Amino acid sequence: MSDLKSLLERLSNAHGVSGYEGNIRQIIEEEVKPYVDEIRTDKMGNLIATKKGGSPAVMLAAHMDEIGLMVKYVDDKGFARFTKTGGWFDQTLLNQRMILHTENGQLCGVLGSKPPHAIKEEEKNKIIKAEDMFIDFGATSKDDADRMGVRAGTPVTSDAEFKSLGNDRVTGKAFDNRAGCAMLIEALSQMKNVKATVHAVFTVQEEVGLKGAKTSAFGLNPDVALATDVTITGDHPGIEKKDSAIEMGKGPSVTVSDADGRGIIVPESVLKWLKEAAESNNIPYQLEVGSGGTTDASAIHLTKEGIPTGVISMPTRYIHTPVSVLSMSDLKKSAELIARAVEVVDRFF
Repeated sequence: MSDLKSLLERLSNAHGVSGYEGNIRQIIEEEVKPYVDEIRTDKMGNLIATKKGGSPAVMLAAHMDEIGLMVKYVDDKGFARFTKTGGWFDQTLLNQRMILHTENGQLCGVLGSKPPHAIKEEEKNKIIKAEDMFIDFGATSKDDADRMGVRAGTPVTSDAEFKSLGNDRVTGKAFDNRAGCAMLIEALSQMKNVKATVHAVFTVQEEVGLKGAKTSAFGLNPDVALATDVTITGDHPGIEKKDSAIEMGKGPSVTVSDADGRGIIVPESVLKWLKEAAESNNIPYQLEVGSGGTTDASAIHLTKEGIPTGVISMPTRYIHTPVSVLSMSDLKKSAELIARAVEVVDRFF
């Protein structure tokens, strides 16, 4: 568990917004090398780590990218305006510390706003939109910002560090989907007597359109696939169980359907495979019927003539914020489920 926790910490603290996943890819390549026979990076930037075997061919996907920002322009006084990369709720952005990834290296900045003392009474109940925010990184002018390496196109990520909470809970940024990456790496390390060919694919640009999953699934054309991701829980204030029946500490979430069926409706054959793998190994799991977001599975299962695809997700609180929370025991059980399922996949497909 401590090794898995250290792995998650390393991945969470690293930075890699959509389209700029190189740093994460390098870390993951180092981690998976002992467990696979071949590693390559495709034209899109997906990292494909393969354990050679027979039939069937299984694709296991985990996206590397995290949500972030991109500098749009710098004004004459040296403040940067930006666009959002991925799904942010604007209120979670306000007054955060950020890291600008310049050609000269990392640069700290803050998302500035008007101080409370200067906010008029009629403004206090209004939500500040991202388009009205700016990044203050210490520049005194546009030319000064340019000398610092900050210009249009500079990627920006949250400045937040992984921390332990009570019990087995941890918090950090980018658990969506570094938790899935850690889960997949751990699963590779646990697999024994696998007859199938296994392609562990760490995909790019999921947060902006499931792009890496589309291209890598097309190239590999596997017989069956599993995507890993995080999923919301209904076990904390502000959300009800009717909105999400998933709870932290009760094991991995196995998706039946997401986005009201517009994302993926998982084939019965895939559900049977995952359920039997879990039950025969005494791995607790939760079934999820979701109405919210989608995962890489939504792109994978529509590739070519169709690929039977499932999803194993980590119950995670406060997704798409720098303070997401998960249970390490859930992460361990999720990795176990993937490993045990792959070991018997040849009996099902």
